[in-house]
Amino acid sequence: MAGVLDSVNQRTQLVGQNRLELLMFRLNGRQVYGINVFKVKEVLPCPPLSVLPHSSHVVRGVAYVRGRTISIMDLNAATGGRPLQDVDKCFIIITEYNNSVQGFLVQGVDRIVNLNWEAISSPPKGSGRAHYLTAVTEVEGKLVEILDVERILAEVSPATVGLSDALIDSGKRGTELNTVLIVDDSSVARAQIRKCCEALGLQTVVLNDGKQALNHLRGLINEGINPIDKYILVISDIEMPEMDGYTLTASIKNHPDMGKLHVMLHTSLSGVFNQAMVEKVGADDFLAKFHPDELAKRVLKQLELRQPAA
Repeated sequence: MAGVLDSVNQRTQLVGQNRLELLMFRLNGRQVYGINVFKVKEVLPCPPLSVLPHSSHVVRGVAYVRGRTISIMDLNAATGGRPLQDVDKCFIIITEYNNSVQGFLVQGVDRIVNLNWEAISSPPKGSGRAHYLTAVTEVEGKLVEILDVERILAEVSPATVGLSDALIDSGKRGTELNTVLIVDDSSVARAQIRKCCEALGLQTVVLNDGKQALNHLRGLINEGINPIDKYILVISDIEMPEMDGYTLTASIKNHPDMGKLHVMLHTSLSGVFNQAMVEKVGADDFLAKFHPDELAKRVLKQLELRQPAA
């Protein structure tokens, strides 16, 4: 695995082409899992861990890496399996989600594969760990499961999802234009955003991926309904099966009947490439997950801008 991420900075060209690269790894058995390379900062053999008293069973300890202390979470335990054994022979995948850095303990790391988001599907219902899956794909005849890391992090360290009273009071008022379109493949993220918008007294339409959202918007147009007249804005994740948020945004902005629809990309992805990609695809706004008050402020701003003059 030495140097497996050496060329990660060259991979930003894939973004915007509805493509991604997955770092494939294993937990406890033959099942292969994947994580988006853009969320990965480094892959290392597991260093010595210091156990934290009274911590979640998922947190195996903390490690001192590159001058900072990082919590190390056991992905197998986090998804309902047994804690990984022989930790000194395991690896840690150091990631950045929601502007925070954490390490995930895994049994082994395989390689990086280049895929199209169209080859990635929603997880089948009824599968053993479907509760923790956000997507699945197939690589060389083998099923690769993509974990819902946002759900895992939310269970280990729940984020604050409530709004301040001032924002709630400012949002509850009558208006004809009162609906927000939410697009996200993570059930946790969808619930967080919906709760935030509904606390402002707004209606929501919630969809699971970019393809569903684009088909929904096109369907409105076919019915003679202008999406701009229905939605205050679109709040979209970036990483989604079938069609990612970058491709969805570009499709909206290039469409003659919905190009003026306000699109906010709302994602756990971190990295300097994000702003450049936001500008490239024409998104109107970008916000890292999950800051409920900041999200509410931006939704309210668009609501105010969209109201007809008195």
